[in-house]
Amino acid sequence: MKYFSVISLIMVCVISCKQETSTKETSSKEQLIAKAKEIHNNIITLDTHCDINVKNFTDSINYTQDLSVQVTLPKMKEGGLDVAWFIVYTGQDSLTPSGYEKAYHTAMSKFDAIHRLIKDIAPDQIELALNSDDVRRIHKKGKKIAMIGIENGYPIGTDLGNVKKFYDLGARYMSLSHNGHSQLCDSNTGEADEIWLHNGLSELGKEVITEMNKYGMMIDVSHPSKESMRQMIELSKAPIIASHSSARALCNHSRNLDDEQLEWLKQNGGVVQTVAFTSYLNTEKFEKRVVKEIEIGKQIADSMGVKWLERQEVMKLSADEKEKYYDFLGTMAAIRREKVKKLTNLPPAVDVADFVNHIDYMVDKIGIDHVGISSDFDGGGGIEGWSDASETFNVTLELVKRGYTKEEIEQLWSGNLLRVLDRVQQVAKELQQLH
Repeated sequence: MKYFSVISLIMVCVISCKQETSTKETSSKEQLIAKAKEIHNNIITLDTHCDINVKNFTDSINYTQDLSVQVTLPKMKEGGLDVAWFIVYTGQDSLTPSGYEKAYHTAMSKFDAIHRLIKDIAPDQIELALNSDDVRRIHKKGKKIAMIGIENGYPIGTDLGNVKKFYDLGARYMSLSHNGHSQLCDSNTGEADEIWLHNGLSELGKEVITEMNKYGMMIDVSHPSKESMRQMIELSKAPIIASHSSARALCNHSRNLDDEQLEWLKQNGGVVQTVAFTSYLNTEKFEKRVVKEIEIGKQIADSMGVKWLERQEVMKLSADEKEKYYDFLGTMAAIRREKVKKLTNLPPAVDVADFVNHIDYMVDKIGIDHVGISSDFDGGGGIEGWSDASETFNVTLELVKRGYTKEEIEQLWSGNLLRVLDRVQQVAKELQQLH
């Protein structure tokens, strides 16, 4: 009897200890979430790269609705994303007068769409910010904030006056190339075949850098080649940014910055906006998962009557054909996200932890003053846990789990980028006073 009594007592103690441990873990998790929520709600969260489709900026279809795209006003509100940099993106095409003209009209249609959102569609919900003071002023009013970046300087053509024109329309950063060499500089895509057009910046590209410094537009090095970046830093009188890139040491992709580039950026006083793009974060997980996701994508394409294209085939398309195919990819991706949520047998997805691993690495390598956050939503971005703007809080939660303070998280989310913008605009004032 005594033996059974002792056993019973031990079992009671074990069960009690397990319950106590479980209660403590639950309490600790709840405290962590509460702490993260308090931080998230009391800082300005800013994403430097959100692509747009002009079809979603009309009276009948627009960002006031919960569309299938990754960024809308309802999704921004749900996830606590305060600032979205909407992107004036133009695909690379021929370096000819007709190519430049078509690109210019594409760019202008996207500027028009963004202005339509803030002036006509939802002026009560979102405003355009042109500087850090605007960001803070609009945020205090409880509204969402739009800012504008240009992805690919191709629409400038050969007219330097377009730099000022785009600046006046609200553009506050620009990359000089995208996938493929532009008339302004070489692209990172040249790494694939080692064929370069300018060996860095063209003469016109150098003039564009000068104009951007003069007016206060940040220089974005996310798509240009490494040599282009080196020359840009050498020429620029102001800090630069990488609007959506991660660490090449952790994921060997030409769109990421290697340690030497990160050091250049640090010395320049700039900031790299870590990007939530699966194939730029974890090669092993991406490659295992993408096989299944492509299978699903092909099934969706077949059901939509669209021929599935490999990346090399897409690159050979004309700008119009690319635009049409990217429209399909956006629609397909939204359908696939919903399908994937219901599947349980897929390999692990690239997730928020993988994303913050890159933040950790770059903070350790070049210091927290030079690291920020971006998604590339609606342009291929999105990871498990931050698949659209409604899940923005999960990034803050992961940062809190890693031990980042409120001040550090605020720096990562917006402080560093806005500091660079302030400096770029201050340099512009100084340069304008000299002339």
